[in-house]
Amino acid sequence: IKSKLFHPPLKNSLMLSAAIKRRIISKVKNKVTFGLKNVYYSKITETSGANGVEVVYATPVPMPGGASMSMPKNAERVAIAADDDPEYAVFYNNKGYDGNIVLYDVPDSFYVDCLGETSDGNTMVENKDDAISDFALGFQIEGDSKGRRFWFYNVSANRPSTASQTIETSKEPVTDTLDITASARITDGNVKVFMEESATNTAEYNGFFTSVYEAQ
Repeated sequence: IKSKLFHPPLKNSLMLSAAIKRRIISKVKNKVTFGLKNVYYSKITETSGANGVEVVYATPVPMPGGASMSMPKNAERVAIAADDDPEYAVFYNNKGYDGNIVLYDVPDSFYVDCLGETSDGNTMVENKDDAISDFALGFQIEGDSKGRRFWFYNVSANRPSTASQTIETSKEPVTDTLDITASARITDGNVKVFMEESATNTAEYNGFFTSVYEAQ
């Protein structure tokens, strides 16, 4: 008697494989993170609303050429003495992050939107009275199993230095460094949000940089 082997239809097999892959993505956690890509900025406009100040974000603008980023936390340690204990209670005052982002070329639109410079299409003019605007900063880092996307909700930047160098035996590209500070948003105190790719958030993850993402 010959045994009969059951072979599921190809379509069902593909659907099963996709389902297994989604479960794997959902359960596996990153062990390491690396890289930098998908850098965006979104200019902030503050308006007066029925509930006080409202923060309005412009459509995110890509900042190609992200080379590196460093955002050390800024936290003030406060110790309260009591009962002969100098550290009876200890807490940290969250002041956000201070750091920098390095790009191979800051886009002209950023100089106009966030650093207050003016352009006539041919020239870019910096004035001592330029008004700097806050913005949201989005970016993506990779992990060994899944990506992680971020928005810092309230960021300010200082203008980058101007530098270059002569060409010797090879051409070495010059980068621009933006010194940035990320602080709490005035409306609700939120500093940042991030999302990791999973089986249940595909639409939200894919649209994370379409607008500044607000956690529900």
